[in-house]
Amino acid sequence: MADRSLRGIRLGAQSLQSEEGVVFMERRETTYKCDTCGSTTSLMFAADAEPPQKWECRSCGAEAVLSVDGKTITPDAADEKTARTHWDMLMERRTRAELEELLEERLAFIRARRGAGEDPTREKIGA
Repeated sequence: MADRSLRGIRLGAQSLQSEEGVVFMERRETTYKCDTCGSTTSLMFAADAEPPQKWECRSCGAEAVLSVDGKTITPDAADEKTARTHWDMLMERRTRAELEELLEERLAFIRARRGAGEDPTREKIGA
């Protein structure tokens, strides 16, 4: 294997890409102020992009608020979404009756596979 070593350029040491013909997009600096630790965070965004109203502080991890012209803005409450749980998404697709029917089918399948069959002493679910 040593006699068949790769020849030419060093792999990973040099980039084959050049910046020739690349036009960079116009950018602007956006500043975020953290109320918890008092630090400021500066980030670059595209000039036509709308920056988020909140950003995680690099110093303490709390939420830093967007600062425009040296004044922090009041974040809109409309931007915050409530977290949807797995149960919420499931209830959007199925009714409770459908879920109980699916559960009964699956339990019957598992019992049949185990060879136990239907257990007459066990109560029905949802009754």
